[in-house]
Amino acid sequence: MEWLYSLFIEHSALQAVVVLSLISAIGLGLGKIHICGVSLGVTFVFFVGILAGHFGLSVDPQMLNYAESFGLVIFVYALGLQVGPGFFSSLSKGGITLNILAMGVVVLGTLLTLICSLTTGVSLPDMVGILCGATTNTPALGAAQQTLKQMGMESSTPALGCAVAYPLGVVGVILSILLIRKLLVRKRDLELKVKDDNNNTYIAAFQVHNPAIFNKSIKDIAHMSYPKFVISRLWREGKVSIPTSEKILKEGDRLLVVASEKDAMILTVLFGEQENTDWNKEDIDWNAIDSQLISQRIVVTRPELNGRKLGSLRLRNHYGINISRVYRSGVQLLATPELTLQLGDRLTVVGEAAAIQNVEKVLGNAIKSLKEPNLVAVFVGIIAGLALGAIPITIPGISTPVRLGLAGGPIIVGILIGTFGPRMHMITYTTRSANLMLRALGLSMYLACLGLDAGAHFFDTVFRPEGLLWIGLGAGLTIIPTVVVGVVAFKFLKIDFGTVSGMLCGSMANPMALNYANDTIPGDNPSVAYATVYPLCMFLRVIIAQITLMFLLN
Repeated sequence: MEWLYSLFIEHSALQAVVVLSLISAIGLGLGKIHICGVSLGVTFVFFVGILAGHFGLSVDPQMLNYAESFGLVIFVYALGLQVGPGFFSSLSKGGITLNILAMGVVVLGTLLTLICSLTTGVSLPDMVGILCGATTNTPALGAAQQTLKQMGMESSTPALGCAVAYPLGVVGVILSILLIRKLLVRKRDLELKVKDDNNNTYIAAFQVHNPAIFNKSIKDIAHMSYPKFVISRLWREGKVSIPTSEKILKEGDRLLVVASEKDAMILTVLFGEQENTDWNKEDIDWNAIDSQLISQRIVVTRPELNGRKLGSLRLRNHYGINISRVYRSGVQLLATPELTLQLGDRLTVVGEAAAIQNVEKVLGNAIKSLKEPNLVAVFVGIIAGLALGAIPITIPGISTPVRLGLAGGPIIVGILIGTFGPRMHMITYTTRSANLMLRALGLSMYLACLGLDAGAHFFDTVFRPEGLLWIGLGAGLTIIPTVVVGVVAFKFLKIDFGTVSGMLCGSMANPMALNYANDTIPGDNPSVAYATVYPLCMFLRVIIAQITLMFLLN
């Protein structure tokens, strides 16, 4: 049985791989168990690692440090790539209020952390770890640990605080949502939310009766009008056509327009009259108005189109087709000429069969080519992120230079590449499954190492009097900021409950609570709000964890 001993107990590279793989496999298996509809998911790897460490299982310290660091880098970089495309758009006018509220949750939680550290005697590194657990934010924990290492201080104690506070961090957001709903929300508030969702792509028919646009081209009219719109069809003298940007509009023309519902009144003034037909009903096939026209979804797979604006291809003018909608990462976008294309975009193209075949050749539609992720961009991005994280930044009043570290550097570079890479014609596309695989692999490695390292002292900490204090502090850091900001958003700012719930889940980086909100609140407002605030809050928590320690421990 000596071989079995060397496989699991004797320190070696092989033993480290076996132990970490075993911890990850058991943790991921247990993570699929749901209790009252709530699951800890991949976080169970953390707790299995703690148990393994408690019972004396260990790996070589250098191997442990390498695996932990590499897993963290892979995870935060893939996370940056995922949130990058929506990061800056979430700061646009429609998302400013939600992001300010979400930042309020972050700032309030940070202030409470500092106050609790001063009043309870819990050290600041321990309190930061408790905050990371209370907000279910492992990237922030990694950033805090890296900062402590840079400062030459013990870096394992925040992991204990995170482990103690994490379970209630998951449940606490759900309890906050339940509390707000019980105290403030009425049944009609949930019904109004569904009716008031005006941000979806909207299809309407108009008749041209405004003399100001008679005998003007669609291109000239688009320059006159503030809201963005796409004219999908034009009826004239009983015939249906797909108009080009040079098409001249005449009195009495009937137009089928794709826009945002909130802009319907403005477009009615622009064109003259809106027809009563509801083109958004599921039983109306508005892509098949004319028997000669067909509709097909085409995927952008040609690398040279990455970063090109849709209008620069002049597909409507050259081929007589119309692109009515664009789908990107599950989000539906309005196909305006200014839209920057990315590899993997799915375009709904309407036109004659022969024309669509020609457009298919232009766009690519070679789906197989997208199944091979561009790993060169991934590794180059990781190198750039680590280089950025290693740059010393001198701040007055702090003796030790600030570094973004293994967590801050890669996530910033991931966000920037995910946002601006296509505009610089960088091939940054990875399929959703590939991105999820990178994130899950990196996070599993990181959590397994983290739990194994913290396990030796975990139960000693929990069953001491300060262990109960840590649990109480973690629950307070979860519930107090979410309830306070949630009440302000719903009661005083009159934001619908679904949006408030999604905002709270996103500000706490809590997908388990989001699943609960989606299951109990009708409509997709929770998911939309979560996606709006999640990128900024994730970024802020990673950076604030580092800055807090550097400012107050120097």
